[in-house]
Amino acid sequence: MLKSAPAGLGAGLMLLLAASLAAAQSRPTVVELYTSEGCSSCPPAEAQVGKLAKQDDILALAFHVDYWDDLGWRDRFGLPEAVVRQRQYAHTLHLPSIYTPQLVIDGQRDLVGGGSGIGSAGGRKPGVPLDVAVHGGNLVVTLAAQQPQAPCDVLLLGYLPEATSKVTRGENAGRELHDFNVVRSVRTLGSWQGEARTFNVPVSSVAADATVVAVLVQQHDQGPIVGAASRTLR
Repeated sequence: MLKSAPAGLGAGLMLLLAASLAAAQSRPTVVELYTSEGCSSCPPAEAQVGKLAKQDDILALAFHVDYWDDLGWRDRFGLPEAVVRQRQYAHTLHLPSIYTPQLVIDGQRDLVGGGSGIGSAGGRKPGVPLDVAVHGGNLVVTLAAQQPQAPCDVLLLGYLPEATSKVTRGENAGRELHDFNVVRSVRTLGSWQGEARTFNVPVSSVAADATVVAVLVQQHDQGPIVGAASRTLR
């Protein structure tokens, strides 16, 4: 259950949060990869995400879809929520279909993963004042007051930085695949319309195999991403 920040959140911590928010006026570029271990075209895109994940100015996230599972290999990281999100992007970005590997940059444009098309799209950009902290057993997400261009959703994603799978069936049979920043859970914390707001979420509610979380502030109906931050949990 979501609730307000605990009363025991000390003045010192609140000052630290305020200080960090004051410096949090920039954000990393968000690169989302839609991929599957059952897709033979996806390993180069996964490797690309692995390289992007090392850059401080890019938040790279891999969403594994499940619609390749009926071709012989069930992707253990497949999420129905990934397919829902990808289909919404097809609608929002006026795309004719969904596909893998697909990259979506800041919720604003897409391109085929594995190539060199990201180019100058990376880098830190202006963002909403956002802070993600761990206090005891709680994850505290704080947004300071700022006039947004449009109402936004605040999303919490748990992800696994790295994983290896030995594929025995399907298009990638016989290959050892290396996956990076694998999204394991997607949750909407609430909406934000420019007011100061805090979300308090138990760390235990994040997927057990996710060791890092990302918070995205994204305009309603999966419009442009205007805020992003990440935090190591475990």
